[in-house]
Amino acid sequence: MTSAAMDVRRALREDLAELPADALVLVACSGGPDSMSLAIAARAERSWAGAVVIDHGLRPESALEAETTAAWLRQHGLDPVLVVRATVVENGDGLEAAARDARYRVLFRAATDAGAAAVLLGHTRDDQAETVLLGLARGSGVRSLAGMPRQRGICRRPLLDVPRDVVRAAIPAGTPLVHDPHNSDDRFTRARVRHTVLPMLERELGPGIAAALARTADLARADADALGELADATAWDLMHGARDEGTLDVDGLTDLHGAVLSRVVRIWLVEGGCPPGSLTASHVQRVTRLLTDWRGQGAVALPGGVEAFRDYGRLCTRSTPTRDELERQET
Repeated sequence: MTSAAMDVRRALREDLAELPADALVLVACSGGPDSMSLAIAARAERSWAGAVVIDHGLRPESALEAETTAAWLRQHGLDPVLVVRATVVENGDGLEAAARDARYRVLFRAATDAGAAAVLLGHTRDDQAETVLLGLARGSGVRSLAGMPRQRGICRRPLLDVPRDVVRAAIPAGTPLVHDPHNSDDRFTRARVRHTVLPMLERELGPGIAAALARTADLARADADALGELADATAWDLMHGARDEGTLDVDGLTDLHGAVLSRVVRIWLVEGGCPPGSLTASHVQRVTRLLTDWRGQGAVALPGGVEAFRDYGRLCTRSTPTRDELERQET
């Protein structure tokens, strides 16, 4: 066994240490080098390891690649090996985001049907660094800088501390691999970060940038988790202690630190019907100005057909009328 293979297996073993030895784990496997390396390690480390091979249907050859990958995994002892089609529906956030959403939908469904204890994702330390850099470029908050979580629900990322080159060096010779051209297509932001931006930073600032960005994610995640827990508890108290259901009393918000206030307002807006994926920091900031910069301004329009407004010492939400409703009111 190579040292790279030992590193990958050690990371997987440590991540899954609390799971029963006979619990089923499923590897989300695209046939690419990272997920194939993880699948091989899972078969070696676990008594019961299977895989979910996802076909996004974005290329003519993808169905055949998925079946070829699944056949190889079955031959090498993974069971069950499921091939699922993840239909990509554009959601306005780009092809990458739409494919990710479709992937997670089918993964959760497959894991539930199979009774799996965990779904393993093959993201590496380099993937984490790319995610943090993308968050920085977008001017995102600390939650985005926290990168990808090591665990969220049933999904786990056991290789987040392992460099990509180590993960790929662990693959035995002769293993068939799928190389998705989208991963090197400069139309996609992550591909440009991977192949142009990070290498440039390494050249100009010295080696170790990926590791430093991954450490930033760990530090930011600890801060974001602490603030999130405080905001959750505060929002619960304020929403359930409000004079009127579905509102927030202004007096209970004025002494909150800005970092907690913005999170509380976001939680409240989501509870009020705003889609969390469409609710931006700008939306939240405009609503918080109803508290911090109150001058009698009107309602703030929000995603999901919702608007927020201040009324007699309360923050309130209401549904905005549709075009048909407005036309009926006019007649």
